[in-house]
Amino acid sequence: MRILVAEDDAILADGVIRALRQAGFAVDWVQHGPGADTALDANQFDLLILDIGLPRKSGLDVLKRLRGRDSHLPVLILTALDGVNDRVRGLDAGADDYLAKPFELAELEARVRALTRRGMAGSPTLVKHGALSYDQVGRVARLNGDALELSAREVSLLEVFLARAGRLVSKDQLVSHLCEWGEEVSANAIEVYVHRLRKKLESGGVRIVTVRGLGYSLEKHDPR
Repeated sequence: MRILVAEDDAILADGVIRALRQAGFAVDWVQHGPGADTALDANQFDLLILDIGLPRKSGLDVLKRLRGRDSHLPVLILTALDGVNDRVRGLDAGADDYLAKPFELAELEARVRALTRRGMAGSPTLVKHGALSYDQVGRVARLNGDALELSAREVSLLEVFLARAGRLVSKDQLVSHLCEWGEEVSANAIEVYVHRLRKKLESGGVRIVTVRGLGYSLEKHDPR
């Protein structure tokens, strides 16, 4: 899961980014409104954490432009402005949640999890693929009922494959979902991550098939 943090306070942003990365998320960071606009236009994110008081273009203007494009991306506002009118303006502009500064990182992480669940409304929180089941809220995978020990990157990789089960996933799509800006990930590294995940799934008859030159596909094993 990939998150964009739009926050001009470098110290605060560093704490937020560290906490989210430790929780297994890929996180990108921008420090002003135009940068947020550009990032949202050019990339696909799963959540936006947005400071209202961004320089050069306010967070509210960024949010209004985002919603004007009919985007349903979950948005959590961070701001030092905690008056009722300030909260109303943010929520009316299209924010999904509101967190006033200063805040505890534990509360931020809880709100991120809540927004993730909300973003799954209408879709099952437990995804099944043959002997494999995946709890999208707890981010726990099980094979034949037994919990799998997966690294944060393997969990993110599994999320991509399950979202596109039975369809081709290119290496470029995997890099886009797994990697942050400036993070150099080679095609060989992607192959290593896929190989590790494949080995953990194959005992349950769940296969990651390589389509040479094109990418990968998550399939169920047919014993016939």
